[in-house]
Amino acid sequence: MLDRLSRKLSELVRQVSGKSHISEKNISDAINEVKIALLEADVNLRVVRRFVNRTVEEARGEKVLRSVSPGQQFIKILHDKLVELLGDTKQDLVLKGTDTVTSILMVGLQGSGKTTTTVKLGKHLMNRGRKVLLVAADLVRPAAVEQLVVLGKNNGIEVFSEKADKPQRVVKDALKYAGKNQFDSVIFDTSGRLHIDEKMMAELSDIKKIVKPDEILLVADAMTGQTAVEIAKTFDEALSISGVILSKFDSDARGGAALSIKSITGKPIKFIGTGEKIEDLELFYPDRIVSRILGMGDVVSLVEKAQNTIEVEEAEELKRKIESKTFTLQDYLDQFKRIKKMGSLQAIAEMIPGMNASIDTDAIDEGEIKKEEAIILSMTMTERKNYRIISPSRRKRIARGSGTSVFEVNRLLKKYDKMKTMMKKMAKNKKYQSKVLAQFGQN
Repeated sequence: MLDRLSRKLSELVRQVSGKSHISEKNISDAINEVKIALLEADVNLRVVRRFVNRTVEEARGEKVLRSVSPGQQFIKILHDKLVELLGDTKQDLVLKGTDTVTSILMVGLQGSGKTTTTVKLGKHLMNRGRKVLLVAADLVRPAAVEQLVVLGKNNGIEVFSEKADKPQRVVKDALKYAGKNQFDSVIFDTSGRLHIDEKMMAELSDIKKIVKPDEILLVADAMTGQTAVEIAKTFDEALSISGVILSKFDSDARGGAALSIKSITGKPIKFIGTGEKIEDLELFYPDRIVSRILGMGDVVSLVEKAQNTIEVEEAEELKRKIESKTFTLQDYLDQFKRIKKMGSLQAIAEMIPGMNASIDTDAIDEGEIKKEEAIILSMTMTERKNYRIISPSRRKRIARGSGTSVFEVNRLLKKYDKMKTMMKKMAKNKKYQSKVLAQFGQN
């Protein structure tokens, strides 16, 4: 996620934070590095110029130059200006009460991930206690209606669809259906094209008049950089969008779209798509994203992810097993499953302060974890509960069953043995354990 920009700015932060004083040359050099990093990230040139000028103006103030810790002050200025560039604060959806219908119109080009994002948003609202109806109003793309119906069914979200020649008829009937069946949130998946054309915009304008949406959300592919910004500008001029959802944000190595959209269109990024799973849709927090970019991590989002994926009872049971020294290979396997629910290891590493700077997140080999899973799954339940019975002949059998080697089986068992030793030490040292838990509580 914004890997190139993050690497450059994280390095700059490390350099500047160590300076005992900041001179005009220090500021000039640092700002030049920021400028190059932003341009390489495909940020709009006008946005870069505006950002650089404002940052220079504040960084050259007497308050900074006379500060006790000017290096940290400069980083604070850089942080605040980047947050400002992204929109200052998170912008949530405008939702009416549950006694009436909130209508959300999803628009975007074909291939931007609009249909999948529609389902993700529906799931997000369901998790907030809303009664959601998805409307299949994309009658242009082949199988678009079927895709929405299948995804909706798989995720427990009702989908309204009907055979019709025009989407205007579909949205009219969907609104009537939603009113009769007491839905409080209706999300309309509309047609996209491979390019913006008059017919497409005329159709969307007609749908807008019928629906009178509370939100018009543009789904834009973050990986297209400045193209996404121009698309957002065009849609806003035609429909007056209320916000943007950046899909494929987890794959965006540069970040040009995220850092340009708010400045160019004046419209906020409301959500980001962070993976292929339906749960991989996050509210866009400018301050948290900037913290990740600068290598400061995002502990708040990490904790929220953990809370959403790991039940309290599971956490208590894990704690009990560690303290009673009964943590088995089956428990080890279960932890893999829980971590996978939270997203990719690279995404998790980006949220841990300093982790992104200390390791090459691209080098994280999730294939090794899959191998370890396969090895444990090739064991009998008895072997998982008592790894000491795994003799050389059993190791050969496990290696064959998992498609790995005896060396890899041995390596896993050694790793697990070291982990158990560490857990025993933690269980004995209650004082240390309480200190660690207290630190987590503070975060």
